[in-house]
Amino acid sequence: MTAARWGEYPNFTKAEFDCKHTGENHMKHEFMLKLVTLRLRYGKPLRVTSGYRDVTHPAEARKSISGAHSHGVAADFALQGADAYRVLELAFALGFTGIGIQQKGDGRFIHLDIHTDYPRIWSY
Repeated sequence: MTAARWGEYPNFTKAEFDCKHTGENHMKHEFMLKLVTLRLRYGKPLRVTSGYRDVTHPAEARKSISGAHSHGVAADFALQGADAYRVLELAFALGFTGIGIQQKGDGRFIHLDIHTDYPRIWSY
């Protein structure tokens, strides 16, 4: 996979995807193109809550194997209710292979990734 080409992704900026721990950003172009398509079909802004995560980021460091965020092929979006449902519909149709859902309490979000070739879905 190739590095993201910032400036080629309408509705997304590099800063939204920078690691909140280190400021690094190694998002992949292929993933960003898929997000652009998702955003265009969704037709509304998507608020990124987590993009790239360096392996030293606390959420990655506590894992035995670093996750999709540290490979630049994952992002979390603040979504709930009907908006979350619509984005999930689109994500399945567009072939996102990792879909995590947190729809209880505060901090509701949807995780999307393309880390593997086989589909996985989970709840937090």
